[in-house]
Amino acid sequence: MFTKTTLPNGLTVLLKEIHTAPLISHWVWYRVGSKDEVTGKTGISHWVEHMQFKGTPRFPAGVPDKAIAREGGVWNAFTFLDWTTYYETLPAEKIELALQLEADRMVNSRFDPAEVEAERTVILAEREGNENEALFRLGEAVQAAAFRVHPYHHEVIGDAADLRTVTREDLYAHYKTFYTPNNAVLTMAGDFESESMLRRIEACFGSLPSSAPPPRLHRPEPEPQGEIRLTVEGPGETTYLQISYHAPAASHPDFHALAVLDSLLAGPSNLNMFGGGGISNKTSRLYRALIDTERAVSVQGGSVATIDPFLYTFNITAHPQNDIENALSAFDDEIARIQDTPPPIEEVERAIKQARAIFAYGSENITNQAFWLGYAEMFASYDWFMTYLDRLAQVTPAEVQRVAQTWLRRKNRVVGLYLPVESENAGVLP
Repeated sequence: MFTKTTLPNGLTVLLKEIHTAPLISHWVWYRVGSKDEVTGKTGISHWVEHMQFKGTPRFPAGVPDKAIAREGGVWNAFTFLDWTTYYETLPAEKIELALQLEADRMVNSRFDPAEVEAERTVILAEREGNENEALFRLGEAVQAAAFRVHPYHHEVIGDAADLRTVTREDLYAHYKTFYTPNNAVLTMAGDFESESMLRRIEACFGSLPSSAPPPRLHRPEPEPQGEIRLTVEGPGETTYLQISYHAPAASHPDFHALAVLDSLLAGPSNLNMFGGGGISNKTSRLYRALIDTERAVSVQGGSVATIDPFLYTFNITAHPQNDIENALSAFDDEIARIQDTPPPIEEVERAIKQARAIFAYGSENITNQAFWLGYAEMFASYDWFMTYLDRLAQVTPAEVQRVAQTWLRRKNRVVGLYLPVESENAGVLP
């Protein structure tokens, strides 16, 4: 049973009863992410998420951690391009703790100046740790090159220059602007009765004041004018290749056919970033073309569901005994092959089956069900989730070929090479 309603203050509530276990998963989603950040304040959404764990007068820092652990529950939060979310999964009879906690920190987080400075150190250290990872450095360079205008340009964690200068007042203003009931979605799945649970939610959240709709940046990315190639050098011993194509938003009609194309080329992607399931990609075309022939050590592909057009990305790990140019050439051959000839129906049916399976794995437990209630609402609606499997099943070989021709064009991509300084002669892109 699934219900959706909106409280008078604008809070959207989605409830799904699942009576298979005495558990409830409770999520609060805010329509704010790195997409809403201006130059000089990148990373501020992620930083505000951190500050939400620093306490309120009612729930001082550390108190919720102990209370949730004592009741046998878990909690966490995530910041992404388009949204920020917080969740608690608890025994059903203890869910009031989650309701009280999230309603309180929607309006009463402290943002103590000393805590702000302490967290600045933590986030800068996180940023520095990321920079030690080759794929982060490469991915950041590719993303920045792909988006010159749109605010998807920068990583969620933000730029180090901004992390050093953002103030407590900046953080608090961001919080007060975006953390409002009318900019939030509450989702809950588990062992409860919807009508009585809605009354409990209204008692906790109904009196919180709404605000003016928050400002939104509208900076569409111009059409790519040609392929971009770049090289990043850094520490390590492994050469990596990242190929990112501009891809449609999740609400675009081509999104489902691209998911089948992804499954066929590189193995199915798990759209649930929270977790769930995994399927081997050894039957995929790129695995056979790159791994079986020892042109590369690994290949992965995938995209994410976003509000605005983002990227469909392939990551290739170079084989130590093979030139990376050979891997790129073989990759391009496989893309051209599927653009020139529709794939056999049996290959498409297998790709659909694998894509459907990984989607099912990523939505089977109570926490994942509550996740999808909110996640789908961020970029479309829960109907998108409920019809996803049926839409996958309708994809034809001709559609797979068409979306490959439409989206996987060379002028529509950024090709990035990570070259470890210890092996500068590993190969350069032509």
